[in-house]
Amino acid sequence: MIDEGNVKSDQYGADVAGREEIHSKVVRAGKRTYFFDVKATRRNDYYLTITESKKRFNRDGKFFYEKHKLFLYKEDFDKFADSLNEIIAFIREANPQPIELEDSPMPENKVKADDSKELVKDEKDFTNVEFEDLGEDGA
Repeated sequence: MIDEGNVKSDQYGADVAGREEIHSKVVRAGKRTYFFDVKATRRNDYYLTITESKKRFNRDGKFFYEKHKLFLYKEDFDKFADSLNEIIAFIREANPQPIELEDSPMPENKVKADDSKELVKDEKDFTNVEFEDLGEDGA
């Protein structure tokens, strides 16, 4: 599932390096989040940072965000966009398989007949619990 969001404030903010943030766009795509940030240099020259962020877990179970950042300057925009479009077109032609999103559940109509029989068989292993059974201890 891809969730796109625009972030634009009336007042420009500054990042930790003192660069002025002009405009941002967030794209959530499965387990990754992409940030497209337009920033300004001290000379008020705009550039783009593209950040890929993935949630990871340490061995102790605590999470952290692994980030990869790309800086793209105005003089490279056209070359970058042309090459990106060319590569995307190549992939779509060379490998035209449909894209399956990681977060999307399997549609109900794609359940095989054998799978549905298996689901019915497994239902016998569950106990029916009523909400009334779950709460009050003799009160």
